[in-house]
Amino acid sequence: MIEPEEASTVDLASARWRKSSHSGGDGHDGNCVEVAQTPGAVAIRDSKSPASGALVIPAPAWRQLVATLPPRPA
Repeated sequence: MIEPEEASTVDLASARWRKSSHSGGDGHDGNCVEVAQTPGAVAIRDSKSPASGALVIPAPAWRQLVATLPPRPA
């Protein structure tokens, strides 16, 4: 796990970005985020402007965030 102060040192050059399945269509107009898992952290960026940088958070904080989301509709 990375410490919060180490987030800016995470190398994202070879990160494998995944776009949300809710991106595009259905009135979203492509407004979405992409995420990439790295050792101990998760990076989040704007899919429309990937060169603008990424927010990197420790993996436990990402798991806590995801745990608060409501279940996906069937």
